[in-house]
Amino acid sequence: MSYKNIYFILVRPQLGENIGATARALKNFKLSKLRIVNPRSGWPNQKAIATSVGAKNILQSSKIYNSLDKSIGDLDKVFATTTRIRKVNKKIISIFDLNKKLKNKQKIGIIFGPENSGLSNDELNCADYVVKIPTNKKFSSLNLSHSVILFCFQLFVFFSKKNFIYKSNYKSSRASKSEVNKFLKFIIQSLDKRGFLQPGHKRQSMIRNIENIFYRTNLSGQEIRILLGIFSTLNAFNKKS
Repeated sequence: MSYKNIYFILVRPQLGENIGATARALKNFKLSKLRIVNPRSGWPNQKAIATSVGAKNILQSSKIYNSLDKSIGDLDKVFATTTRIRKVNKKIISIFDLNKKLKNKQKIGIIFGPENSGLSNDELNCADYVVKIPTNKKFSSLNLSHSVILFCFQLFVFFSKKNFIYKSNYKSSRASKSEVNKFLKFIIQSLDKRGFLQPGHKRQSMIRNIENIFYRTNLSGQEIRILLGIFSTLNAFNKKS
């Protein structure tokens, strides 16, 4: 099973903007196969192209069909999406169980209905499974492109089969103990001059608490220099006042 075996099928989509947003969703998650059945506004659609932004190639390679049957004719397994439970003799699964139904080398189709009504019961009949996205029961209707991107993400996680670990591009290294100690010495001296560390018998406890704050925050060398600059400026301002 691979990305190239997954086909997203929009049935009678009404808004070009949703088609464009669907193309973006596919490209965001390495999917590329888009089929469109009887788009209401015709094809090609300028609003779809405008909304697709960097995913115009998905639209350019998409295929247009005049019937749902033709759009799924070469597929091995078909999933139909719905926001409500229907009276159809079909196995209904959650989107979280979608990946369990995927098998190697099968060509998979995922069908989405028009924005105003979703797929009809007759259209659902062509599917092997009906897939539901769990939502707020009091407000279950999802935008077409939002539904698509949830499926895209679910498939992306399945195909990736890895943990996603990200490293910051922040360049400044962690401050050395000597840098932190220099900063703390400056802070304590400044606080002593202003009589903050009072009464005397609590001074050491207060210093310990201040040191703990800055020792556990893992400041970078650049952050220490910024803090030194801030407090130095405040000291100079107070002297002038």
